[in-house]
Amino acid sequence: MTTAHGIQSAAWLLVAIPAISAVLLLCAGKLADKWGAYLGALVPVALFVYAVMLFFSVKGQSNREIDLHLFSWVPVGGFRVSAGMLIDPLAMVFVLLITGVGSLIHIYAVGYMSHDPGKRRFFGYFNLFIAAMLLLVLSDNYLSLYVGWEGVGVASYLLISFYYDRPSAATAGNKAFFANRVGDVGLSLAIMLMFTFVGSTAFSD
Repeated sequence: MTTAHGIQSAAWLLVAIPAISAVLLLCAGKLADKWGAYLGALVPVALFVYAVMLFFSVKGQSNREIDLHLFSWVPVGGFRVSAGMLIDPLAMVFVLLITGVGSLIHIYAVGYMSHDPGKRRFFGYFNLFIAAMLLLVLSDNYLSLYVGWEGVGVASYLLISFYYDRPSAATAGNKAFFANRVGDVGLSLAIMLMFTFVGSTAFSD
């Protein structure tokens, strides 16, 4: 495993940019109604361009497992969890898929949602979904993967129940939310057992 360098050192932006965009779109209120959809659609397109550049930077290396350490996340007693990203060929396939297909869906949604008064909120939820998915596939340990999993669950619930005033949408959102909770329990138990027997939650261990 090698240390990130050059363009690879900025891989954290893949998660940070859509997360910041989501916060901006959801908190800006009516001020963002005119331009919110365009910002929401621009974010995954920009991420896809960066992802393609990142892909070729990884492809050109002999060792394609790249570790990007960000910060010490949970230092408690003997328990240490470092927040970071693992950039490898499998992760890059999913990053390209998420940003590429996500870009196409966002662009389509600009026209599809053009007359919807809640389009700014929709794109905020969608950007949140992109951020959570990218965290899920780029995490270098099971705890941050769990955060990404939870983020995907929350964003899915918000998108499925977007038209919350419709009983069908509200019911579908609730079903998705509770179904995800089943996976949460299994994953959280697995992480705790992993730390108990291995002493770490990092993929490398």
